[in-house]
Amino acid sequence: MGERTAAGGGKWVDVAPERMTRWLENFARRHGPYREEGLTLIAEDGASADWRTPPGAAGVATLAELIETAQRPRKLGLLLARKGAVAVGVADGATLLASKVDRNYVQGRTAAGGWSQQRFARRRDNQAKAAAADGADIVARVLLPSVRDLAALVTGGDRTAVEAILTAPNLAPLAAARAERFLDVPEPRHAVLISAVAGARAVSVLVKEP
Repeated sequence: MGERTAAGGGKWVDVAPERMTRWLENFARRHGPYREEGLTLIAEDGASADWRTPPGAAGVATLAELIETAQRPRKLGLLLARKGAVAVGVADGATLLASKVDRNYVQGRTAAGGWSQQRFARRRDNQAKAAAADGADIVARVLLPSVRDLAALVTGGDRTAVEAILTAPNLAPLAAARAERFLDVPEPRHAVLISAVAGARAVSVLVKEP
């Protein structure tokens, strides 16, 4: 699904749950037979693949358990926020069941100085606070009714914008269910939210070549 360089060496690869078996076959084809040490694979040529459990999939100790659990449908909440835009949804497996997308105008930065700059900063701060409040209302309407059924809340976009929304006191149950995974997405739109479902379900593996 996607690759990114890992700090400390190697690369992170995101694998769709349905493609894990094929990925393992390709890994063995490239690097030879491998042995399993928990969720880590050590290949004949020294390559390794260290798997991470996806959001909402806890209590996994072996690769077989990981494959079965990752492919099992589970409900995930999604919250994407960036520059006043917010997209919220509930996904069951790969299907987006409910969603809401909204956008509030928040001014960008300016090079002006003095009193003008201060007025601009206050205006921008007020706009950002209004956007966070509106975003919190949307999150409450879409996600709170299902919070007990959610395996995890997956967030993405801009961390500051997401944090501002989740500070709303009534969203504490959702903040507690928030997964470590944070999705790198552009300005939230409906199409971006649909794509984020795949990113939330993906199984990440740290691959290191010999």
